[in-house]
Amino acid sequence: MATSGTTTFDLNIDDIIEEAYERCGVRTNSGHDLRSARRSLNLLLSEWGNRGVHLWKVTLKEQQLTAGTATYTTPADCNDVLEAYISTNTGIGTSITDVALTKIDRSAYAALPNKGSRGQPSQYFVNRQKTPTVTLYLTPDASTYTYVKYYYIGRIEDSGAYTNQTDIVYRFLPCMCSGLAYYLSLKKAPQLTQGLKLFYEDELQRALTEDGQRTSVYISPQTFYGDGV
Repeated sequence: MATSGTTTFDLNIDDIIEEAYERCGVRTNSGHDLRSARRSLNLLLSEWGNRGVHLWKVTLKEQQLTAGTATYTTPADCNDVLEAYISTNTGIGTSITDVALTKIDRSAYAALPNKGSRGQPSQYFVNRQKTPTVTLYLTPDASTYTYVKYYYIGRIEDSGAYTNQTDIVYRFLPCMCSGLAYYLSLKKAPQLTQGLKLFYEDELQRALTEDGQRTSVYISPQTFYGDGV
């Protein structure tokens, strides 16, 4: 039996918009409809930022520490920081030592005494502004551990030009099309909205489940310091 031998199937923005309109039973020929669909697609991508961790957008950042400096700005596309640790150098190797840091919330950080005290950091606080910052406690003296390394979740890139491909992995293509169809139905085919929403939520849940980490034991710890603010 002959097969294609390829695994490169993808959709560009124009294809996704066309598929979504077809599911709504609507033909689009106007520039306004295309602009409206692209805007809805960007809103959909923004909404996915509230739907958990997307593994393909997790990136390791290695930040050199400066003695006496506790707060460091994350990359411009950072949404949140997952884990952090201090290290004796960049990269990995037998001569490099890493020490995990404990993530604390705003209330716990505010309650810490002597925030200017220098030493080996053991905790970190993420201030989730438009561009989040990472603040270490103790303030690093950068004597032995000269880097802080952290995994952060990056924002999904905007849709951009109609000929662009999306910044998602292939397993999210079905729920992207169904999600955009649901969004467009709110404007073009409200009689289909309820059914399209159910279909979208079902496909999205399958994609999010598939995007989980396959480990021998999957534990999601909840450690609270302070009131969680």
